[in-house]
Amino acid sequence: MNDTVPLIRLRDVCKRYGAGGTALMALDRVNLDIAQGEFVAIMGPSGSGKSTAMNILGCLDTPSAGQYLFHQIDVGAASRDQRARLRRRYLGFVFQGFNLLARTSAQENVELPLLYRGEGAARRHALAAQALAAVGLEGWEQHTPAELSGGQQQRVAIARAIVSAPSLLLADEPTGNLDSQRSAEIMELLARLNREQGITVVMVTHEPDMALYAQRIVRFRDGRIESDEQNPAALEVG
Repeated sequence: MNDTVPLIRLRDVCKRYGAGGTALMALDRVNLDIAQGEFVAIMGPSGSGKSTAMNILGCLDTPSAGQYLFHQIDVGAASRDQRARLRRRYLGFVFQGFNLLARTSAQENVELPLLYRGEGAARRHALAAQALAAVGLEGWEQHTPAELSGGQQQRVAIARAIVSAPSLLLADEPTGNLDSQRSAEIMELLARLNREQGITVVMVTHEPDMALYAQRIVRFRDGRIESDEQNPAALEVG
């Protein structure tokens, strides 16, 4: 792929729910480019369209009109199975709720995406151990979620998201359930993964201090992009 072509390109993207007089326009002619390797924070009040945009970026939904190109693939024209393959191959997801299997070890939780891709046991084990080490959890592989703090559980969720070497990591309020110290640790981890591994990070957050870790901040309001600005003061991580 030509590196000058954006990883993500939205062109006049609309998302409408319902029909007639009760129709809701969740997104209204949104245009957005995100390059490979960027760290972008998406902000906006409730109902602004940021979560709808995230669902479309994650190939979980499709535009009602307009075009979404991901890796130059027209996602709106793809079938459900094709979108599922895109998610498995290129995307990692981190949510506010950690979404870990309660009775399953950290190692086994991280292996799940590889299991869905049909990887053999030995390779799953090795890649999961590498991902856990990358998020600072070496030695915690056999602990269950109940034996981990909230911050550690979110680290397991991030390891699960990166274990398949995604092009794009989508983080939806990843610090929403954490205290301020754990939040800062998770944001430093995401920034480090972006910088050191080149993973593109798109994060929805309502917390301005968390958005400061991003290189760019996009604000939504009423289904449209209100502002799209570089963040020259992006917080440095060690």
